[in-house]
Amino acid sequence: MVAEYSAHSGQPAQAHPEPPAAVGAPLMPTAAAPRVPRTEPHALRAHHIRIVTELAARQHGLVTRAQLLECGVPPDAVYGDVRSGRLRPVHRGIYVYGPLTSPLMVPMAAVLACGEGSFVSHRTAADLWEIFRYRDPQADVSTRRARGRPGIRIHRVRTLEPDEVTRLDGVPITTPARTLLDIASCVSTRDLEQAYALAERRQLVTRAEILALLDRHRRRPGARALREVLQDAPPGFTQSEAEERFLALIRAAELPVPELNAYVRGYRVDFLWRAEKVVVEVDGFAFHSSEREFEIDRDRDSVLAARGVQVIRVTWRQILRHREALIARVAAALARREAAGRLPTVGGGARRPR
Repeated sequence: MVAEYSAHSGQPAQAHPEPPAAVGAPLMPTAAAPRVPRTEPHALRAHHIRIVTELAARQHGLVTRAQLLECGVPPDAVYGDVRSGRLRPVHRGIYVYGPLTSPLMVPMAAVLACGEGSFVSHRTAADLWEIFRYRDPQADVSTRRARGRPGIRIHRVRTLEPDEVTRLDGVPITTPARTLLDIASCVSTRDLEQAYALAERRQLVTRAEILALLDRHRRRPGARALREVLQDAPPGFTQSEAEERFLALIRAAELPVPELNAYVRGYRVDFLWRAEKVVVEVDGFAFHSSEREFEIDRDRDSVLAARGVQVIRVTWRQILRHREALIARVAAALARREAAGRLPTVGGGARRPR
């Protein structure tokens, strides 16, 4: 059974009793789209349009020359549609049909261009699963045989096991677990932590699933980094626990005790040293549940920085594994800004730690 996911919910949408047809393989005619009959020209043309429309509807507005020929559309009809603009080339032999576009058109076109056995992967896949922000015109595709094409970043792989690939709204793609393994070798540790946190929070992956994948690919680049992320992430490590551990580090280092959940310039922050104009925000495990939350936090940081407030973001990994470096960073920030004037109290005041 191959689960198909919906891009809107990230959850399995339906199950196919058999594996999906290979990407790029010729589509055999169905009852809804029989081969072109030998009849009058106007009837032939109507049948051509119906075939193209049905193919494009299943593939986010895309059709391939091979698919059209397999369904009985003659080469001169394909050529005529290209010349007239009804079919617009995006890759060699891959066309857009109709005026509508889809967010999944670019990755779908890349997979169709690379042919059978190709899947969206790496950072492009992570962006489609909404666990990593990636805005690049090039699409990442994992495949065994395809040559490089403009606009496509090829990752050659020997094999992808059936449980490492799926479909997302019809687009062949690596599973969230395999995607995490792939990006582990090409993103920062913090980005990998956040991607795993989001995937787990949205119930796209489980620790057991990823550990099984790591056992299968022990020597793959990025496997060690992903394993360390899993080892460092205790189950149920919430933001409140992260804040408590950070406060304990501050006290152990005998640094000035900050205000907790204080308001500054109209924003509520985790820790505030008001005289020094220093704010620490603790990003607990699974701290951003959506791209929108990530953008809101970054916009707030920019506003505070513009008003003379230094914002330091602390991750759960730093609290657990890099305590000395973290404390040194906070202490240095406090020392540099010790002479800054006091900030006015705005909002509901602050809660002092006991």
